[in-house]
Amino acid sequence: MAQLLYFGKLGDLAGQTSEDIALPRGIDNSAALRRWLDGKLKADGAFLELSVKICINDEMCHEPCPVCDEDKIAFLPPVGGG
Repeated sequence: MAQLLYFGKLGDLAGQTSEDIALPRGIDNSAALRRWLDGKLKADGAFLELSVKICINDEMCHEPCPVCDEDKIAFLPPVGGG
């Protein structure tokens, strides 16, 4: 199973900060994962925003990149300063 990690507002949208999930058939890259996850969570495009970065197995992803059930995938919203 893939481990999905949600940071910041994305955790609020997901209702949790992490989950282990079997990726559905056909979800084999980060772009497909974003689309599927946004629909599953009814996130109204939040996971599709270009400012949301993806880190796979502790390394930043230059999208689209491959994903599989053995991956740890983190979704990182933009960080605000102040």
